[in-house]
Amino acid sequence: MNQDYQKSKLIGEILLAEGVITSNQLADALEFQQKNGGFFCSIIVKMGFSQPQDVFKVLAGQLGVDYVDLKKEKIEPKAVSKVPVKLALHYEMMPYRFDKQTLVIALSDPLDIHKLDDLKLLLDIDIRAVLSYEKDVLETIQKYYGVGADILEDMMSQSDVEDKIRVRASTVEDIETAVEDASIIKFVNHIFTQGIEERATDIHLEPYENELRVRFRIDGFLYEVPIPESIKLFHQAIVSRVKIMAALDIAEHRLPQDGRIKIKIKGSELDLRVSILPSAYGESVQVRILSPASFMRLDNLGLMKDDLKKIEGLINKPYGIVFVTGPTGSGKSTTLYAALSEKNVAGNKIITTEDPIEYQLRGITQIQVLPKIGLTFAEGLRSILRHDPDIIMVGEVRDAETAEITIRSAMTGHLVFSTLHTNDAASAPTRLIDMGIEPFLVASSLEGIIAQRLVRVICSKCKKKVSVSTEILKKSGIDLKEKSIEVFEGKGCQSCRQTGFKGRTAIFEVLMMTDEIRELIFKRVTSQVIKEQALIQGMHTLRQDGLRKVLSGVTTLGEVMRVT
Repeated sequence: MNQDYQKSKLIGEILLAEGVITSNQLADALEFQQKNGGFFCSIIVKMGFSQPQDVFKVLAGQLGVDYVDLKKEKIEPKAVSKVPVKLALHYEMMPYRFDKQTLVIALSDPLDIHKLDDLKLLLDIDIRAVLSYEKDVLETIQKYYGVGADILEDMMSQSDVEDKIRVRASTVEDIETAVEDASIIKFVNHIFTQGIEERATDIHLEPYENELRVRFRIDGFLYEVPIPESIKLFHQAIVSRVKIMAALDIAEHRLPQDGRIKIKIKGSELDLRVSILPSAYGESVQVRILSPASFMRLDNLGLMKDDLKKIEGLINKPYGIVFVTGPTGSGKSTTLYAALSEKNVAGNKIITTEDPIEYQLRGITQIQVLPKIGLTFAEGLRSILRHDPDIIMVGEVRDAETAEITIRSAMTGHLVFSTLHTNDAASAPTRLIDMGIEPFLVASSLEGIIAQRLVRVICSKCKKKVSVSTEILKKSGIDLKEKSIEVFEGKGCQSCRQTGFKGRTAIFEVLMMTDEIRELIFKRVTSQVIKEQALIQGMHTLRQDGLRKVLSGVTTLGEVMRVT
């Protein structure tokens, strides 16, 4: 039995005695450490057995040092300015305040004598070390020094920075030379890696008059990423580096450009969809992160059993149209790809026309729409019909021409999937009629409409039951006759960035076509009348499906009210 294991067992027994962990958790953590290594107290936190403050307060007491929760401490700018970012990152230490003439620093191992001696010598100042959770130390360094601050130091220290990298590079050759710089490459890679590690779906680089702002979209919300102010000087070189990675024209600054980047991080292959947009203060970059690993099956989308059964019935129809509706970013593409994956068998010929192709699927012929050369959805669809498909997916029905060809394709024996931008399922037939499609064509070709929205999922590690007043429950639409009404929220923890949410799921509204609804479409009735008939037939609205997920403990009442 090695020495580290013995030390861990002793710390573990102390945590057990203090009631921080259970005996089963102690055994699991020790087994994990023997197989994978690592600091025992950090393993306890990473495995979700306890909160950092509970574990590290006990450890601090045993070591005879103070414990500090950096997330709650006020960081003194004077202390931060005393330590260069390279030292902070190299020694994994966060300077956070002065105690008279002594600099107080937070470390995950405050008893490392060699590290403390090095820091005293390098900083030429008295220091006192306190204990903090390793992850908190690294996150606080990023927050106060900025993401990529160490890389920026390298960039700024180069003697020819004015000529090589700054925003006023005058020729294509200057730009090409600038973006070959290792520091620029490292910074861009660092931003991408950081975004992927934080589960971002989008990365935004936005230039303004005196700053370059970086933001990550996580679970549908944008969060600003702290970066050094001076990074604005390297804006053009950063954009050019992204353009080179996406095989775009680095000399073109006036027109929007779109491209793709394929990268491999920690064994996972990812597609990055890049969009460059000219703005008043330079080019803005948006990167959509598309992970094949996140690709879902229908039974993993968050559908309740009754709605899953309806959708499975729809995708097994021999012909007809199935529309998925909702605003941008509501998960329509994920649902369509999940449906196509279910039908992607050797006996089916599947062709899609998309703008853009988000996921490339083996066994499916996918066409990228290119309006500049005349390859529109309508033109692509005409050509697809000559290739003997069984199933067709049209990325979006945007106009009367595409709608008419899509409908006629369904009427000639093809199963067609497509999307429409409407607020609910019942609005889809009236939208098609407004486009100029005859009601009898809409009624005879439509098989079903799926409306959806995305809601955030409560973090499993900080989920807790909350009490909600009867008045609020009644106002939201929850049936107060339910036997047991339990509502949950996340209180916020390390795992969910103190938001109380981690991940997203969808809420659905599935409208099945019946003779009664077809008759209403013939009569050109309003979407409200169609909706009322669908409710009589047993359809759950988006709000109702959301409330079912609230009562199941999946999401919160506030989330459902926000999106519906």
